[in-house]
Formats: sequence, C-alpha cells, structure tokens
Amino acid sequence: MKILVVGGGAREHAIVKALIRTGTPAENIICAPGNELIAKEVTTHPEIVATDKLAVATLALQHRIDLAVIGPEAPLVAGVSDALREQGIAVFGPSQQAAMLEGSKNFAKEVMAAADVPTGMARECSSLEQVEDALDQFGAPYVVKADGLAAGKGVIVTSDKQAALDHAAKFIEDGVLVEEFLDGQEVSLFFLSDGKSVMPLSPAQDYKRAYDNDEGPNTGGMGAYSPIPWLPEGFVEEVTERVAQPTVNEMARRGTEFVGLLYCGLILTSRGVKVIEFNARFGDPETQVVLRRLQSNLADLLMRSATGKLENGPGAEFSPRCAVTVVLASEGYPVTNAPVREVFGIESAEAMDDVEVCKASPTGRVLSVVGCGQTFQEARTLAYEGMARISLEGGFYRHDIGLKVS
Repeated sequence: MKILVVGGGAREHAIVKALIRTGTPAENIICAPGNELIAKEVTTHPEIVATDKLAVATLALQHRIDLAVIGPEAPLVAGVSDALREQGIAVFGPSQQAAMLEGSKNFAKEVMAAADVPTGMARECSSLEQVEDALDQFGAPYVVKADGLAAGKGVIVTSDKQAALDHAAKFIEDGVLVEEFLDGQEVSLFFLSDGKSVMPLSPAQDYKRAYDNDEGPNTGGMGAYSPIPWLPEGFVEEVTERVAQPTVNEMARRGTEFVGLLYCGLILTSRGVKVIEFNARFGDPETQVVLRRLQSNLADLLMRSATGKLENGPGAEFSPRCAVTVVLASEGYPVTNAPVREVFGIESAEAMDDVEVCKASPTGRVLSVVGCGQTFQEARTLAYEGMARISLEGGFYRHDIGLKVS
C-alpha cells in the first residue's frame, strides 16, 4: 500500500512514525510538504502547498497513491479530500462540507443539538453589542470562541470582561460564539469514522495554557499524556454511544458522511460529560502520545475507515505503557512570533531509547519530545531528559506535563 500523508507538522511526523512502527515500509510513504526531520524518514515534497488541491491530487496520481491521510484542518476545509476522491483515491479525512464540524463552531453546535449530544449553552454573535449581551447573560468566567479556524488561538477563557470583548473584536467579522463556562477536567478522545460506524482510540489529556500550573494564554497545546488512569469505568463506551455515533449518524442524515478522524474535545462536569468542541482531524499534541501507544497496524485502520469497512475487523489495540509528550515553543508564543532560530540537540535526544522527537514548525510550537515507559514517572523522565538535550534560543516549555498522574 502506498500512502500519502498531507501536512508538515509534528502531528504528521507522529503519523509517519506510527505508520512505520506498525508495519508500513518507509519507502511506501511520502509526505507533502513534510519538513526536514520527516525527510530523514520518508520522501517529502516541500514544494507542495498542503491546501493546493490540484498539486496534491497530481502528486498522488503521479505516485499511484492507494491511501491519502490528511493531517491539518486547513486542507480539509479547503476541499483537498474532495479533489483526491474525485481521482478515485481512498482518503482518510472528511469532505469539505463534513469538515465544517471543525470549520464552524456554530455548525458544530447545530449538529450537536440535532443529535442530542450534550454540550454547553452558546450564542452566535455577529456584533460586539450581541457579544456584550451574551457575556452578561452567561456571566464570568467568560468563554469566547472564533466561529472559524484560528490555529488553536480562537478561544479565550477569562474573568476579565474587557479582555473577552477585545478577543471577540479580533474575530467578529467572521462571527463568534459566546458560551457558558464549563468546569471540570478536559479529555481528548479520537474516533475513526467510516461515515457509518465509529472506532474509539485511547483517551489523552493535553495542556492548553502556555505556562506551568495552567497559567498564561491558551495555545494549540503544550503537552499531553496517555492513557488517563483516573477516568471513570465505561467512559469510552459512554462517549461512543452519546457523542461520536450520534454525531456521525446526524452527519450522514444530512447527506455529508463524515469519513476520517472525529476529535471529541470533552469535559467531565458535575452534570456529566459534555462536548467542548469537535475537530475533523488528529489533534496535536495528543496524536504524539496516542499513536505512540498504538499496536494495531495504523495503515489498515485508516484504510478501513476510508473505504467504509471499519466493522470488518478488530478494534484498535494499545500498549499498556504510558506516553508523555512535551512541546518546545519559540519565544513569545502564542502572542508574538520570534525570528526563525536554529534548534540544536535533536539527534542527541532521538538517540535515547523510548524517546521520539516530532518536528513541527520553525516558530511557534517548534517540536515535541515524546517519552514512553512502563509508568508515567518513567515516561515523564524520558521526555524531560530528551528535552534537556535540545536547545533553542528564547525557547520554553512547561515543566508539569503529566505530573499529576506520575
């Protein structure tokens, strides 16, 4: 099977590593555009822009690709999966219409309401006057979300009303949602979907705030761990039955079958499990820890999802080992962009047993270090020892990833 992975970040690097680890020969994988670290493992095509439908489809045809795996949200919302399917290529990734589950927070709320999926109350706002009224309705802490894609920076949770209004002003032209604040532990749970049925992967918890002790601004994620030992028994089954399957059913009812990865961002409140958000692709940095523990053949799972055959085989199997990933960010992230600076020590970190480095981008979230061990303490130690070997001028990372479970 020849596989094309579309994207060039840490998530795509983790997917490539997992494909190889679970049985796909490296020579059967290409990544476009990829990055300099992915290029050390598989063939990359840095000249390709991931959102360029024609370029991606042409590349897939030239290489006689059997399965395309689309990593980031932007190509999905741009319709790259549709362009590939038009050429008869199996695609793991929802259509442009189905990707609106992530592309529009308001659309996702409509689907959840129709499917009776538990979620927080929300109001769609198209003016700052409406935003202020909604803030007063729900009260502090205030939750304001950009309706469209915002690279993990579209959400603010604050007790400062003016800060909430200022955040809304940045995105009001394309619409924002004001939501009730939900209090509790957050959990990420991925589901493979073939448009009809769903298959859960292993839960993970990520860390959204930039600094230790959950301080600082929201980010795309500064670290994660998997599995989650404190989850109540039957959690995965409950989310499957109350959230994932009803959502996929509702999408099919609307004529927009969801084929690919349904990311359920969940919160365990005093009133039960509720959905914070959906994403239409693997999440970063949770992918790094979830796929690090995967024992099943990833290519087989993704192909079964892409071709409507999820039920024709076993579910995903995971190692009982623990995985922890820590993200290295460049100076000023996520508020400002630092200049591109050289990263040192990656090869030294990767030389360690049970340590992986997944490269992201030149600035912002630059890379993630994954440690895998028999216990969370061992996994944390490996991840942080690996990170200690890496240096980036002005770079920073959190020191408390996975601490509460180790």
